[in-house]
This record gives sequence, structure tokens and C-alpha cells, in this order.
Amino acid sequence: MRTLLLLLVFFLISSFVFGQEIKKIKITELQKTIAESKTPMIIVFWATFCKPCVEEIPYFQEEVKKHAKDNLKLLLVSLDLEDYYPAKIRTFVAKRKFTSPIVWLNESNADYFCPKIDSAWSGAIPASLFVNNKTGYRKFFEDQLSRECLQKEIMAILGKSE
Repeated sequence: MRTLLLLLVFFLISSFVFGQEIKKIKITELQKTIAESKTPMIIVFWATFCKPCVEEIPYFQEEVKKHAKDNLKLLLVSLDLEDYYPAKIRTFVAKRKFTSPIVWLNESNADYFCPKIDSAWSGAIPASLFVNNKTGYRKFFEDQLSRECLQKEIMAILGKSE
């Protein structure tokens, strides 16, 4: 019984320490995910070293959670350096309790991948893309969004009036 209890404790600790899976993707896979999304989706481009990025993610998660019945999804796309993937990113998100799905963009040439998201994107982060393929809604922001602006955009992506 004691061995079983120790194994259970080890499993719980290791799942907390290792956190969620962080998938490595290329820009073409991200483009496909966005294009094939059947639900409204917010894609946030961020990095662990970006203070405004880290500040906005918790309220993005909170606001998206409020709209779970609307099937609104949030995807966090890490633009961290390759040596941060996956361990440093996983540790970082576990410490800050980021619960949304996270992928690491395995691309190093911003001149290549940025225009594939939005032609006006300079590569600055945080950056957010709001997409609803059912309604044709698509809006890109290259800046930290306030909670109020986020709430307004969520209403727009869902086609609801405030």
C-alpha cells in the first residue's frame, strides 16, 4: 500500500512539473489549423521573455473561458528560441498556470512566417489573430491588448453585440 501511495505522489508531482505537452509545429501546419478551424479562435503569438505577452495571457484565458459555451478557442504560439523548447517553456507555463493549448513555432525567419499570418505583421509581439471561419471574421493586432479591447474583440468574433 505504501509503495502504491508513493507511486501516486510521484505521478502527481511529475505531471505538475512536466505540465502539458507543447507540440513543435511549422508555419504551414499553423496555417492549416487556422484555415480548418470550425470554431472561433484566438491565436496569441508570445514568448517567455516578452513581459507584455506574459501579462495578457492570464486575462485572455479568463475571457475565453467565460465563452466556453460559444466554443471559443485560444491557442498560444510560442516564438521562444529553440533551446527553450520544450523544457524551459513547459516550466515557465506551469509556474504561471497557463492552461490553454500551447505550440512552439519551429521557424526562425520572421520574414518568412509573419506574412503568412498577416501581411502587416512586423514580427513584434505580443500579436493576436482573431478568426471565425464561419463568419469570415479575421482581425490581427500587433500589440498588447487591454482586457476591455479583448472583450470587445471577443464579442465581434462571436458576432454578438455588446
